[in-house]
Amino acid sequence: MLLEASHLSATYAGVPALHDVSFGIEQGQIVALIGSNGAGKTTTLRTISGLLRPERGEIRFRGVRLDREPAHLIAEMGIAHVPEGRKLFSRLTVRQNLLVGSYTKQARAREQEAMERAFAIFPRLRERADQRAGTLSGGEQQMVAIARGLMLQPTLLMLDEPSLGIAPKLVDEIFATVREIARAGTTILLVEQNVRESLELADHAYVLQTGSTITHGTGAELLASDLVRRAYLGI
Repeated sequence: MLLEASHLSATYAGVPALHDVSFGIEQGQIVALIGSNGAGKTTTLRTISGLLRPERGEIRFRGVRLDREPAHLIAEMGIAHVPEGRKLFSRLTVRQNLLVGSYTKQARAREQEAMERAFAIFPRLRERADQRAGTLSGGEQQMVAIARGLMLQPTLLMLDEPSLGIAPKLVDEIFATVREIARAGTTILLVEQNVRESLELADHAYVLQTGSTITHGTGAELLASDLVRRAYLGI
């Protein structure tokens, strides 16, 4: 396993959010976490990236325990977190926002190479490189957020709701880009409100309910699951 989370429990804003979350990610996979609002998906990502400390359980990355490490060291280990809502610096240009992503010593040494890769994946950002991020459309801002995560040159890229607030015509483009990033060798952990799209994209997926992992399987297996079809696909 590239990353393995075992029996995680955590509290967010004083409220118990995770009770027993376990899952694993193999190198090169796209793994999706699905569940309703409040299931603990975002809290799980925040716990992996070190923004929250688990009360119980552990997380191992390449066999090394990381749940006791600070967020900046977790990033240096090769884990990038693209948060829900994008969290861009609206007054900085696209280029400046991307450079923020290459803040580790290893990433800074190859930041021009990483920026060229980001512009190759998102050609529109090259055209907008000197434009303030706050003036971009929602879809373009999401491109900047993902590209900023890639500037870290991560082994694992965690994406939290990448299609949220994006015009429908751009959603397919974002998902196609996620698939392209994975094919190029970056492992993906995806949290996404669009369950069908997530499962069609994912190699493996885990279902979270009220802070616990309740089932898992390949994307195709969960698409065919009566539980998932009734609860999340309205079938």
